[in-house]
Amino acid sequence: MADIMIRKRKRMRTKEIKEISKELEEELGVPVFTEDEAVDLAESTDYNVLFVNNSILGLVVDGKPFLTVRGVMRYRPEKRFVTIDMGAVPFIVNGADCMGPGIVDADESIQEGDMVWIRDVKNLKALAIGISNRSGAELKAKKPGKAIRSLQYVGDKLWKTEE
Repeated sequence: MADIMIRKRKRMRTKEIKEISKELEEELGVPVFTEDEAVDLAESTDYNVLFVNNSILGLVVDGKPFLTVRGVMRYRPEKRFVTIDMGAVPFIVNGADCMGPGIVDADESIQEGDMVWIRDVKNLKALAIGISNRSGAELKAKKPGKAIRSLQYVGDKLWKTEE
């Protein structure tokens, strides 16, 4: 088991589940969990997490919900993506922040401060979740410097709790 501490786990009310699900659907362009599924909110070491049927598929950072890497893989969102070249993949899966020159494509609707998911150009599979330091157009411009601050990635302690 990984070294992440989960505490204060409690079942969410139907009304709360609907609100979070609706917010995620608007942000990501696909339906996510429904009020029929068992959704729990819990505190973890770094941020709050959402358990959907006993799998950690969401996280809440500064009051804003988003999917984890596993959640992105399950629901396959159509928005809020950033595509990186294959040369950047080893760095991203080791928890590095995403730098501007490694980006090949991005969703135009991204605003500075939005949570985004990072995918590779070859397989289009989710690799990480982060907070964008730039808008979608600025991400596509490939300006040098840190473009996305990494929050969660394949192989981190949150990922390993599901193994």
